[in-house]
Amino acid sequence: MLKNVALALLDGAHPFELGVVCEVFGLDRSDEGLPVYDFAVVSAEGPSLATHVPGFTVSTPYGLDRLDEADLIAVPAGSDYIGRDYPPALLDALVRAVDRGARVLSVCSGVFVLGAAGLLDGRRCAVHWKQAEELARRFPRAVVEPDVLYVDEDPVITSAGTAAGIDACLHLVRKEQGTDVANAIARRMVVPPHRDGGQAQYIDRPLPRSQCDTVGDVLTWMERHLDEEVTVEQLAELAHMSPRTFARRFQQETGTTPYRWILRQRVLLAQQLLETTDDTVDAVAGRTGFGTAAALRHQFVRALGITPNAYRRAFRGPEAA
Repeated sequence: MLKNVALALLDGAHPFELGVVCEVFGLDRSDEGLPVYDFAVVSAEGPSLATHVPGFTVSTPYGLDRLDEADLIAVPAGSDYIGRDYPPALLDALVRAVDRGARVLSVCSGVFVLGAAGLLDGRRCAVHWKQAEELARRFPRAVVEPDVLYVDEDPVITSAGTAAGIDACLHLVRKEQGTDVANAIARRMVVPPHRDGGQAQYIDRPLPRSQCDTVGDVLTWMERHLDEEVTVEQLAELAHMSPRTFARRFQQETGTTPYRWILRQRVLLAQQLLETTDDTVDAVAGRTGFGTAAALRHQFVRALGITPNAYRRAFRGPEAA
């Protein structure tokens, strides 16, 4: 059972991610019949730690020895966690915890600490989408999933940026102590007990046009005609190439096929329209070339893991949907 929770801090910790773990596991909610965790904030670098907010410091009497009794060790995000060295004693404590059957959980860039301890090797893991490439580069044996909110590779649980830490913590509570407990904690925090979709709905993926020397004009034309059905033959004619040459050159310069490129642009346009207009989903489907609301919904869910209406609610509030 999940009873003893320790939060391992380093200099430069982010107060929000620190607060996420404290909010889920550190408060006494026994008046509502909810479990009370034996919770401690543990310092890996002295009794007083600076955060990345000037003047905001954290003092705690607990040192690394407190980690040896924890059922769960959480590592929140922090400034410069990506490039810094970590105390060997902290890394050893994380490894010992996993070896004895405890869990470790990271929030955002805290995953780099788990990677340095060797706990990501051969495991799927999550991180903020902006740090996904760097995490994969530093720890090539890790299986980085940049589009998800969190990954449970028991006993290692990793989460993406900011609020995804809440998702991961509530997931663990739900797994260990049931849906009713997780839902009750979520209600107290005024957050959804489970969010639809993943990070894909928040990722900005502009196309790097600097490498599109020969198909750049065709890309511009495609963007202006997203509501039309086009063929490779039509696009090749615009580029004054044979269809085979055009398809090869398009792949070389964009890293994808014409079909996948235009599909992604249609989804991006649909996101923009759902965020900024009151158009119905049917109207959005027509303006983006999907034709029908059902087709738009199918491709939207495939790309982002969330329905158009749910996306609009997330970005504009329930009234807009």
